[in-house]
Amino acid sequence: MSGGLVALLDDVAALARLAAASIDDVGAAAGRASAKAAGVVVDDAAVTPRYVQGLKPERELAIIGRIARGSIINKLAFILPAALLLSQFAPWLLTPILMLGGTYLCYEGAEKIWEKLSGHGHATAEPASVSGPEQEKSVVSGAVRTDFILSAEIMVISLNEVTDEPLLSRAVILVVVALGITALVYGVVGLIVKMDDIGLALTQRAGTLAQSVGRGLVRGMPVVLATLATVGVAAMLWVGGHILLVGAEDLGWHGPYDLVHHLEHAVHDATAGAGAVLGWLTNTVASAVVGVAVGAVAVAAMHLVPRRGSAH
Repeated sequence: MSGGLVALLDDVAALARLAAASIDDVGAAAGRASAKAAGVVVDDAAVTPRYVQGLKPERELAIIGRIARGSIINKLAFILPAALLLSQFAPWLLTPILMLGGTYLCYEGAEKIWEKLSGHGHATAEPASVSGPEQEKSVVSGAVRTDFILSAEIMVISLNEVTDEPLLSRAVILVVVALGITALVYGVVGLIVKMDDIGLALTQRAGTLAQSVGRGLVRGMPVVLATLATVGVAAMLWVGGHILLVGAEDLGWHGPYDLVHHLEHAVHDATAGAGAVLGWLTNTVASAVVGVAVGAVAVAAMHLVPRRGSAH
C-alpha cells in the first residue's frame, strides 16, 4: 500500500514538473511573440492618449478602462478564433496577411511623417467633456475600432512566431499575449494621461522637493508624449519594413533580405566589440528604409492619385 502511495506521489510530482515546464514554455513563447509585436505595441500606446484629450480628469481612467475592455473583446472574441482557424487550416495565408499588415504599418508611419512635413494633420476631435455620455461613447467606439487594426497586427505577428506549437499551446500563448499586452498598453496609457494630474497635486504639497518633482512632471509630459509619438512612428516603419523583408524571403524573393544580411554581417565583422549592436542597428535601419519607401508609395497611392483623378 505504501509502495503504491509513493508511486502515486512520484507520478503527481512528475506531472507537476511537466506542468511547470509547460507553463515556462508558454511564458517564454509568449515573451518571444510579444517582443516581435513591440513596434505595434509602442504605436498603440502612442495613439491611445489622444482619445482622452479634452475629457474631464475624473473621467479619463474610466474611458481608458472601457477602451481596454473593448481591446480585450477584439483580441479574444474576434481575432483569436480567426487567427487559430487560419493557422490550423490555411497556414500558407499567414505570410501574405502579415505582409499586408506590414504594408499598413509602413503606410501609417509614412502618413504621419507626411502630415508633419506638410502640416495637413488630422483635425483635433471635439472634447468629450462638452457632450457628456454620448460623446464619450463615440470616443470609445472610435478608439476600439482603431485598436482592432492594431490588435489584429499584434495577434498575427505573435501567431507567426508560434505556428510550430500545437493548437492548444498556440491558443494559450495568444491568450497570454492578448491579456499581457493589453494590460501593459493601457496601464502605461493610464499612467501617462494622469501624470500631469499627479504633477499638479505634487505642486500643492508643502515640501519643496514634492513641488519641484510636480513641476517637472507637468513640464515633462508634453515632451514624453512627443517622444512617444516619434518612437511610435519609427517603430511602425522598422517593424513594417522588417515584416516585408522577411515575408518576401519566405515567399521566395531572397534578394532584398540577403542584401540586408550581407550589410549586417559586414558591419558586424568590421567593428570589434560593438559588432553585435551595430549589426542589429544596420538591420533595423535597413528595415526602416524599406518601411519608408513602401509607406511613401502607399501614401502617394492613397492621397495623390485620387486627388489627381478628382481634378479631371
